[in-house]
Amino acid sequence: MKFFFIYNFLLIALFSCKQKGKVVNEDSNLYEEKRELVEAVKISEEKTDYIKLFNDHPGFVSNGFDFPVGKPNARGYYNAQKFKENNHLGDDWNGVGGGNSDLGDPIYAPANGYISEVKDYGGGWGNVIKIVHLHDDKLYESLYAHCDTTLVTQNKFIKEGEQIATIGNCNGLYFAHLHIEIRDTVGLGIGPGYSRDTTGYLNPTDFINKNRN
Repeated sequence: MKFFFIYNFLLIALFSCKQKGKVVNEDSNLYEEKRELVEAVKISEEKTDYIKLFNDHPGFVSNGFDFPVGKPNARGYYNAQKFKENNHLGDDWNGVGGGNSDLGDPIYAPANGYISEVKDYGGGWGNVIKIVHLHDDKLYESLYAHCDTTLVTQNKFIKEGEQIATIGNCNGLYFAHLHIEIRDTVGLGIGPGYSRDTTGYLNPTDFINKNRN
């Protein structure tokens, strides 16, 4: 009889744990759905704000793109790690001299736009600049990472070809190079840099070549 009660007690306890686990999972899923909804609303609001901003300042609407190094055609540079190579979410532009030969070289705005962020993220990102572009009635956001120095401030308009920064190496973490991303969803976070999921990210070289001045 003693074992019968113990057995039933264990069954009740196990059932209770499963029910609690189910509640925790449901709460977790609900939290994730709410988080994604909030993020979607935030991005939608930012999109509306940027479109209004460019409508109010039509002189900064993009009429085409050039490369951000060796302007306008990336002369003197090569794409050392292309989009999707090793799950890379951008392109890595290196000077043809190799090593740190391009340390301190200028980085240019590839198109007219609005500087949405200038921030030192530290770690493997270093100094990062983001620019929002309105091109062919669609918003894009470009990102420039590992900058040695930044020469622009946040929440300002920029014209194509203006220098925004210099190429860096994250305080010696890498050889000097420019990591560039182009996103067709504005307002995304800094991101992982590498991922199999490329939702929201475009091939920078292909995009620039297809949208030249």
